[in-house]
Amino acid sequence: MRNQDQAGRFDRRRLLAAAAAGTAALPQAAGLLAASATATQLLAATPSQAATQPQPAHPSKGHTATTITTRDGTQLYYKDWGKGQPIVFSHGWPLSSDAWEDQMFFLASQGFRCIAHDRRGHGRSQQTWHGNDLDTYADDLADLVQALDLRGAVHVGHSTGGGEVTRYIGRHGTSRVAKAVLVSAIPPFMLKTAGNPTGQPKEDFDKVRAAVLADRTQFWRDLSVPFFGYNRPGAKVSEGVREQFVFQCMMASFPASYLGIQAWSETDLTEDLKRINVPTLVIHGDDDQIVPIANSARRSATIIPKATLKVYEGGSHGIAATLKDRLNQDLLAFVRT
Repeated sequence: MRNQDQAGRFDRRRLLAAAAAGTAALPQAAGLLAASATATQLLAATPSQAATQPQPAHPSKGHTATTITTRDGTQLYYKDWGKGQPIVFSHGWPLSSDAWEDQMFFLASQGFRCIAHDRRGHGRSQQTWHGNDLDTYADDLADLVQALDLRGAVHVGHSTGGGEVTRYIGRHGTSRVAKAVLVSAIPPFMLKTAGNPTGQPKEDFDKVRAAVLADRTQFWRDLSVPFFGYNRPGAKVSEGVREQFVFQCMMASFPASYLGIQAWSETDLTEDLKRINVPTLVIHGDDDQIVPIANSARRSATIIPKATLKVYEGGSHGIAATLKDRLNQDLLAFVRT
């Protein structure tokens, strides 16, 4: 595992060195959602016939220190830092658990156990052809929770990860959940329909699909600008943050990058939100250009029974990086109450 990680880091460094050669101009991306991700090869995986249940939390029977096996035989990578009440992080599309490291390190240092997995097809997890949908993402999360026997957990999800947390609670309940946090999250429903007139037109998401197919590396580079609000006057641009974003996106498989678009754009999570019966903190930037706040957080906060909405004025979609100190403190205060 260690050798594989080292090899992966070397390949990613070479990728970033090549990608840093120029800076792309961003076309107008208003209305496009949190797009990003893709690996350089398609790896289709056939689920194990024997793996119908997640493996138990004993290294000799189901997982090493960094992987678990889901009910369909998919290998998921995870990181597990610190001791104390568990806080489980779900990342956005098409990033990886690395997107949460600022929050994980901070909260682990404050006496919490911080756990984050790479979603199937993303980061270091197995690249499957199947399962690029929120039902499977939610079941994978349930398998992680069961394998590690987590109880009284606080679940934190960003963007698509917020949809994953919402669908997880909708499908599996809150018997193991103490609280939830949705950060720049996609619920309740991104797509414009007759019943959801404030959503975004399907044509917007078709443009994301076309960009992924045409030149996904360039698309991730372009997307990093509005993702972090770097196209706003006076924005302090970090090329390091942009490179790390592309770095993570390029670790995702082609199937996860492309097929995942339908998952986050066309899944109605309204009924799942109604089932969240634990205290929930909804955090969103009011200048989020990827998941606009009016059709997401403001609506979710009115649907979730015990929700508290916290709006970051001028905040982008990538507040876990651009406003990390504020987010860290808000998370700490919420989990401690």
